[in-house]
Amino acid sequence: MALLEVDDVHTYYGNIQALKGVTLSVDRGEVVTLIGANGAGKTTTLETISGLLRPRRGSVRLDGEDLADVPAHAIVRRGVVHVPEGRRIFARLSVAENLAAGAITRRDKAGIAEDLESVYETFPRLRERRRQSGGTLSGGEQQMLAIGRGLMARPRVLLLDEPSMGLAPLLVEEIFGIIRELNATRGTTVLVVEQNALAALGVAHRGYVMETGTIRLTGPAAELRADRAVIEAYLGE
Repeated sequence: MALLEVDDVHTYYGNIQALKGVTLSVDRGEVVTLIGANGAGKTTTLETISGLLRPRRGSVRLDGEDLADVPAHAIVRRGVVHVPEGRRIFARLSVAENLAAGAITRRDKAGIAEDLESVYETFPRLRERRRQSGGTLSGGEQQMLAIGRGLMARPRVLLLDEPSMGLAPLLVEEIFGIIRELNATRGTTVLVVEQNALAALGVAHRGYVMETGTIRLTGPAAELRADRAVIEAYLGE
């Protein structure tokens, strides 16, 4: 049984159907990427998984538990943690306060302190800027803060929505290096949505290619990187 299973999900915005029978899975310890053009339904998929949107048909299961009737905040408590597109940090709060907000559903003070230190070890710049307001950080630092805030919830599955958006190429490489490190050293399970297909497939074990609300291709990341259709449509080669 996969840790996260999305089965034949149909999600609508009013009368407009955004997802048309999406099926995907993420195993424990995997990095899986969902790639596709803008408007393909990638963000809608993450929002359906995290409970921000509800499917009209289909199911989302975490470790076999159907999340259909579980409110979004309780889905976070179960370990599905969504780092949204555009970072959405609290600009007026300090770095330390933003990270504390990530642990708001937790009560284990010793564990929170341990995880905070781990986040600072992963992102040394956040330690240096821990008293600085989030809104004064660079784009790359804000993305690090958003990921760090997600880690403070102690995720079983970390959902990352466009982590490279708006970043310079060197920072994109750094962010995806961090994703690779989190998976390799912590065993963090990640589902990452990306328009930068080359970067995403470079760190993922498997991938799904999405077009207009449906999954068109799936397979090992290395195979997708070599697929002519994927190369022509998404890799710019």
